[in-house]
Parts: sequence; structure tokens; C-alpha cells
Amino acid sequence: MPAELAEKTDRYENLLADAVAEAEIAAQPGTPLADAAEECFEMATSYLEDGRHFREEDDLVNALASFSYGHAWLDAGARVGLFSVPTEGHLFTV
Repeated sequence: MPAELAEKTDRYENLLADAVAEAEIAAQPGTPLADAAEECFEMATSYLEDGRHFREEDDLVNALASFSYGHAWLDAGARVGLFSVPTEGHLFTV
């Protein structure tokens, strides 16, 4: 089980890091939607940082949870049009 958890944690960290790199705010600057997009993006990057901290502490369960939550913020934002994201590939479900 620990090897599977480590592999899954690695996979989700990479997924979130790649998604953060690809997501671009699509909303017009200075609008409430842009503010919401910025908040979602900040949550995603914060969860990425948190997950990396948990990983350093050998807390793979919380690291995996953080990476998963971070990706959920971006994926949900992409689904409602806050972000411009690639439609091909595995990074987003839009």
C-alpha cells in the first residue's frame, strides 16, 4: 500500500503542477468573475504548496488530499469558464 500511495501522490502532484502551469484566467480583468478566478487559482497554488509541505513531512495522505483539492479548484473553475485550459489531454475534464 505505501508504494501505491507514493505513486498516486506523485501522479497527483504532477497533475496539479501541470494544470497550474496551463490554466489562464479567462475572465475580463477587474470583474467579479476575474476576482473569483484569481481566488480559485490562489487556492489551487496554495494546495500545491501545502501538498509539497506534507510530502516533505512524509505525510502522504494529506499531501495527496491537498493535491486533489487543488486540482478540483482549477477543474471546477475551468468548467464554469473562469479559466482557459487545454481541452485535449488529461489535465482537465472540460
